[in-house]
Amino acid sequence: MSKASYYTEEGLKKLRNELRHLKDIERPRVSQAIAEARDKGDLSENAEYDAAKEEQGLLELKISKLESTLSGARLIDESQLDASKALVLSKVKIKNQTNGMEMTYTLVADGEADLSSGKISVNSPIGKGLLGKSVGDVAEITVPTGVMKFDIIEISR
Repeated sequence: MSKASYYTEEGLKKLRNELRHLKDIERPRVSQAIAEARDKGDLSENAEYDAAKEEQGLLELKISKLESTLSGARLIDESQLDASKALVLSKVKIKNQTNGMEMTYTLVADGEADLSSGKISVNSPIGKGLLGKSVGDVAEITVPTGVMKFDIIEISR
């Protein structure tokens, strides 16, 4: 059985769309490439055929992984989440005690993490360190360079 992971409605929709694209667009395209390469003659010395078969294997692996992820995906019911603590889908404003820099992150599932848009995984070191914290708490987060301390300034949804 696959491990359960939690997603927003937007994240689940993105995963389903990617799977649909791989199955409906990419799979037929790769099959066509294999057929065209096969028609060119001797398969033992056909680099196009080998490349197309390799691409097919990688595509099927990707489809399999996405199907596995989707089978363990659970939709997060935001109305049931405690807004006073940092949980999945919480927007957390933190302040680095060392340099005073303030940052805001949204805690999301692994598949939805995107640092450029301020979304970090709950399984990342910072995400794990923030989970369960309340406003006013200090999060001590172990990173490769040592321990960083962050003040929790604000939590919102």
